Amino acid sequence: MAEIKNLVATVRGGTGKGASRSERRDRRIPAVIYGGGEAATPISLDFRELNKLIYAGHFLTTIFDIDVAGKVERVIPRDYQLDVVRDHPLHIDFLRLKAGSSLKVNVPVHFTNQDICPGIKKGGTLNVVLHKLELRVPADAIPEAITIDLSKLDVAQTVHLSALELPAGCKPVNAVRDNTIANITPPVVIEEAPAAAAAPAKGKKK
Repeated sequence: MAEIKNLVATVRGGTGKGASRSERRDRRIPAVIYGGGEAATPISLDFRELNKLIYAGHFLTTIFDIDVAGKVERVIPRDYQLDVVRDHPLHIDFLRLKAGSSLKVNVPVHFTNQDICPGIKKGGTLNVVLHKLELRVPADAIPEAITIDLSKLDVAQTVHLSALELPAGCKPVNAVRDNTIANITPPVVIEEAPAAAAAPAKGKKK
């Protein structure tokens, strides 16, 4: 399950563009918590902390407990906006997570045992087709990654979505297509060009 991280937020008094610009001048990031059958809550967060979290990776699959004026909201980021010039975060949308609910997320795919993979040891190459899987997962048990063991994969063999043992409660969003996740491509064999035939010796002129 993905690690749950803690944040502290303040309630925003205004929601217009002017109020958002004022928050950014104070080194805060405007955000909103929505969903779960409750009214949206406009909040602001510390710029430095959120900027670090976004660029650390896996931000959109990280669960947060946000303390908003003493009330803790369990949420997951669903979107964020970046400044097109400086790449600084401008706004973040958080979705409330309620027990028993589910949501769609893109979960990264990780590979293990590449060093003992039979196909790679024979000169093959790991060709990753899907780096992420779109899954419907329990809101309170979002997997951090899907791990695929390569210890038995040989040259020209393929890992399909249907062969994966997904965590409990997780299902592919598109269950009809049996997506290819990765395969081992055969080594490239370069044939040497035949040596040029020796030119016949020229006869001596008389």
